[in-house]
Order: sequence, then structure tokens, then C-alpha cells
Amino acid sequence: MSVLEKLTYFLGVGLGSGLSPKAPGTAGSIAVLIFIPLWILLGTDWSIVVIALAAIIGIPICGKTAQLMGVHDDGRIVWDEFVGQSMAIIPLIFFAQVTLLNVALAFVFFRLFDIWKPWPIRYFDRNVHGGFGIMFDDILAGLMAMFAVWGWLALHIA
Repeated sequence: MSVLEKLTYFLGVGLGSGLSPKAPGTAGSIAVLIFIPLWILLGTDWSIVVIALAAIIGIPICGKTAQLMGVHDDGRIVWDEFVGQSMAIIPLIFFAQVTLLNVALAFVFFRLFDIWKPWPIRYFDRNVHGGFGIMFDDILAGLMAMFAVWGWLALHIA
């Protein structure tokens, strides 16, 4: 592998978190929580920009990593979890409600939608392939989790 391919692979496996022998998607979702101080520092608007850029560059990262592994959407590819889980954290930043309970709730909501894959997530997971397909179902799970967290906060802060 070239240096660029090694870097792409390292990013694709979520800085190594996706290489966990058990539940690599969950390990990737946990690993991304270390970025919460960065999201707080950047604030809502800049966090959204960075997460959107991560989603865009995630398409070739995930596609190339899958190609290097020789398997479509291998469980070890967790860059998509990095993006989706980060999306679920956005309402916590927006409402300045970053507590252990709320972070745990955002984590659970994202993992629930990512694993359960309700419509339309399941449709895109099964029918869209390549780097875009790998990323898009987790973006949808991240959006659903983000709205669920938003709803939770709307009910519990006032």
C-alpha cells in the first residue's frame, strides 16, 4: 500500500477503533466521543461545517477502504459512524446540554438507528453501494438520532 492508501485505511477504520474484535461500529461510535471537546470549542455552526466536510471526504475514504479490504461496507469501516455519531451530538452543543446522561442518550439513539435501520435507512443500506452508500445510511441514522436528541432536550429543558 502507498502512504496515501495507508492514511485512507487508517481514517476509514476510525483511527483504528474499527479494528476492535467485537462490535467495531460501537467501538467507532465510542471513539468519536473524544471529539466532543472540539465540537464544544468550535460551537454549533463550525461543528456542522467540519462534520459536513468529514461526510464529504468520507465518501472516497470509505470507498477506498472497502476496495483495499476487498469487501463492501465491512464492519471495520467506521468513518461513517464517526460522522453519524457526531451529528447526534450537535443538539447538545446547540443547547449547551453536554452532560454524561445526554451524551449517553445521543450515543444510544445513534446506535439504535444505525443497527435497527428503519426506513429509509434500510433502503439506502441495501440499494446504494460504494463510498456514498457506506456513508449515506449512517448520515440518515445520524439525522434521525439528532432529531431524537433534539426532541429529548425540548422535553427536558425549559
